Amino acid sequence: MRAVQVTEFGGPEVLTPVELPDPVAGPGEVLIDVERIGVNYADTHQAENSYLAPSKLPLVPGGEVVGKTGGKRVVALLNGGGGYAEKAVAPEATTFGVPDGVDDLTALSMLVQGTTAWVLLKRNAHLEKGESVVVHAAAGGVGTVAVQLAKAWGAGRVIATASSDEKRALALELGADVAVDSRAEDMTATLLEANNGRRVDVVLDMVGGSTTDQSIAALAPFGRLAFYGMAGRENPKPVELRNLLGHSTTISGMWLPHVFRLPGNVFGTALDELFQLVEEGKLKAIPGGEYPLSDARGAHDALRSRATVGKLLLDPGK
Repeated sequence: MRAVQVTEFGGPEVLTPVELPDPVAGPGEVLIDVERIGVNYADTHQAENSYLAPSKLPLVPGGEVVGKTGGKRVVALLNGGGGYAEKAVAPEATTFGVPDGVDDLTALSMLVQGTTAWVLLKRNAHLEKGESVVVHAAAGGVGTVAVQLAKAWGAGRVIATASSDEKRALALELGADVAVDSRAEDMTATLLEANNGRRVDVVLDMVGGSTTDQSIAALAPFGRLAFYGMAGRENPKPVELRNLLGHSTTISGMWLPHVFRLPGNVFGTALDELFQLVEEGKLKAIPGGEYPLSDARGAHDALRSRATVGKLLLDPGK
């Protein structure tokens, strides 16, 4: 089969098209004929071995695919990679049927980015109606879903941040009440101004660095910041626990694989809810570009430059 392999860690340049033997499904697994592959920030970290779960060489990156198994259309989370290929093996437990009214782009958008936004707002932030919500990187895969969910679930004011006029216009189209420049020198002041002079209740942050530091400073009493990535590849300042007392602040982290350790079928519940909202016309996926499998480097270049919107896909047929 055609695949993309990493034999040394690094940036997009280490993604190499190769021919590999077809994978074989073991007990409790399914073999999927891949039709589209989702591209995530996690893949870029996996390729350079900076992800939360250490990578091992040689590596076929990619954690999510949509395709067919046994004639059934499914979307699946993979175990440790293997997605950048024409065929992939996935655990049965993380393979989900796709409703007829949900296309490949939307299925992949909801599988990782959608469930991430769902968990952040419901489990980390415990969003209540009327609260203000800041969505950083609001034009990205998680951000575009989070803006829509926050509005659907009754947020009082959704504040989007993005780096270009086009991205901010997209966030407003998706329901944000205001969109501000993510490159603002004083993000704390910018967020307070966007919230009519009031501190904000909830922040969803996957940027890191000074964006995180200044967002924490903008939180209202009992405000919550949910941290789920570091696209800027810059660490925030260490948090002094005593400083959290100043505004009764909560800071939490979220890594999606941990959701599977929760009692009950939280991930499946989230995905079912998201698919239902899609079929009801209340939630949509935003295409971010489709690349040939042979140009996985181009997809990673685009993602790391933070010039993209929505969901990026790879086509294994090209």
